[in-house]
Amino acid sequence: MIQRVYIDTSVIGGYFDEEFELYTKLFFKSVAKGEFKIIISDLLTTELQGAPDKVVTFYKSIPKNQIEYVAQTEDSIRLGEQYLKEGVVGKSSRADCRHIALATLVNADLLVSWNFKHIVNLTRIRGYNSVNIKNGHRMLEIRTPREILE
Repeated sequence: MIQRVYIDTSVIGGYFDEEFELYTKLFFKSVAKGEFKIIISDLLTTELQGAPDKVVTFYKSIPKNQIEYVAQTEDSIRLGEQYLKEGVVGKSSRADCRHIALATLVNADLLVSWNFKHIVNLTRIRGYNSVNIKNGHRMLEIRTPREILE
């Protein structure tokens, strides 16, 4: 079974970041081979507005048959706000919370990110999942591209 992997904007940007480039490129090669189906939200496309041309060009080159597009809903916005209310992260991380909420509500197999401060962080992961469980949702697996390839 092909895993459905929600990606945030850091994964797109990681393609051109010296620190994350290797595993990001390997991840997208796996996507192109059909090993993963990626879930992309309207939030990601909004965040890419104003990004450098090479980032946008790369984003547009991802095979469309390997992408599932999702949009924010009232439920995902509400769940994102719940993460903030519970103090998982501060208000400046609202967009990160919305990514987590969307991935949770579309039942992604996992979410991948290079955002260690607000997303791929054990304390934050436990916080997000605590809120998910309190609200009747399943736990969300959160990893880096490197972790899912090894």
